[in-house]
Amino acid sequence: MKKFCAVFVLLITIASPVFAQKKEQDRVANAGQVMQEILNIPDDIPQSVIDKADCVVVLPSVLKFAFGFGGSYGRGVMTCRTGEDFKGPWGAPTMMALEGGSFGLQIGGQATDFVLLLMSPRSAHSILSSKVKLGGDISAAAGPVGRNVSAETDVAMRAEIFSYSRARGLFAGISLTGSTLRVDNGANKKLYGRSVSAHDIVFGNEVSAPEWARLLLSELNKKSPTNKSNS
Repeated sequence: MKKFCAVFVLLITIASPVFAQKKEQDRVANAGQVMQEILNIPDDIPQSVIDKADCVVVLPSVLKFAFGFGGSYGRGVMTCRTGEDFKGPWGAPTMMALEGGSFGLQIGGQATDFVLLLMSPRSAHSILSSKVKLGGDISAAAGPVGRNVSAETDVAMRAEIFSYSRARGLFAGISLTGSTLRVDNGANKKLYGRSVSAHDIVFGNEVSAPEWARLLLSELNKKSPTNKSNS
């Protein structure tokens, strides 16, 4: 019996890191699927907006919870254009977490995909350095969709982050003011098999993009291969 227990404990010890890595790999792959589907709908993110984004955060199946005015919690990935000036191709992802916030009247739980575009180098550097409050530490706004040029013009000079949601097939800009966004270095360790900071992933070329990020990066490089911002 003791021998059986020892073998069981050993198997659990070996399997746990593998299971944790697989979970993060699936999260990266799901982010790519979400991005592909969103970029292929008729009224998606305007080309002129995504062409000026330095980084993209994709949070698949964020869960809104509680009755009344509830919050949310979700995990996903962020990929940035490579190079100190964000002018290169989209690079290896870093894991992210979204917490808190209130997005209107919620009845029960509902899973929603979120996409955030970081429109300034400051927003990218801030998020990679510490937890930030959207609408507080960094200006944020619901992103324009389709051919909504007027909305783009109105908010482009103010917002450093544009946010979008997709739930039950409906894609739209949404305000995530009050939420906090932070890097998840624990998940990075699970994904890459060693301790590596989000800053080193994005700016230090410490890791190569994993196989599970291929869809996400290929879709973004196809949709917006060149950064057309003035920053």
